[in-house]
Order: sequence, then structure tokens, then C-alpha cells
Amino acid sequence: MNQNCWEAKKCGRQPGGSRCSDLGVCPAAVDSKAHGLNGGRNGGRVCWALTGTLCGGTVQGTFAQKLSNCMQCDFYHQVQVEQGRGFESFKALQQRQ
Repeated sequence: MNQNCWEAKKCGRQPGGSRCSDLGVCPAAVDSKAHGLNGGRNGGRVCWALTGTLCGGTVQGTFAQKLSNCMQCDFYHQVQVEQGRGFESFKALQQRQ
């Protein structure tokens, strides 16, 4: 089974997670419009396309502000490999809005 970002990165920002009290619940864990993209739960496999996700222990900004960092992330590359030609990125999320 494919992991969601909070499972792979162990950030603790999923609902009920250990870091929710200090960093808040991650948008990737609760963004239902992204549910199913790349086989993930909510935005768990398109976290790079969502504002407010965590990277390097810091909450990140908008898609445009964080994209270059995300494209270097091991989880981003893991999802690309696992999804192959079916990889969905920012455009797929935008089409759902």
C-alpha cells in the first residue's frame, strides 16, 4: 500500500498526531478535494501542491514559494516512481477546484 506523506515523513501533523498542538493539523491530511490523487488519502500524496505543509521542521508557504524545495524531496520522488506514468501533480489538483 502506498504511504501518505505524514506516514512516510513521520511529521505528526495528521489529526491526532503528536505535533498538531504546536504546528496545527497539516492541510495534506485533511484536504478532501485532493483525495485519491496518486492513490493517497486526502492530500497525502500531493503535499507539494498544498499550502502549509511541513518541510525541514518548518511550515511552508504557497505552492510557488515551496516548489523548488519539494521537487528535491525524497517523498516527492518516491511518489513519482510509485505512480509512474500515472503521476499527478499540481495541475490535477487545480482541475478539481
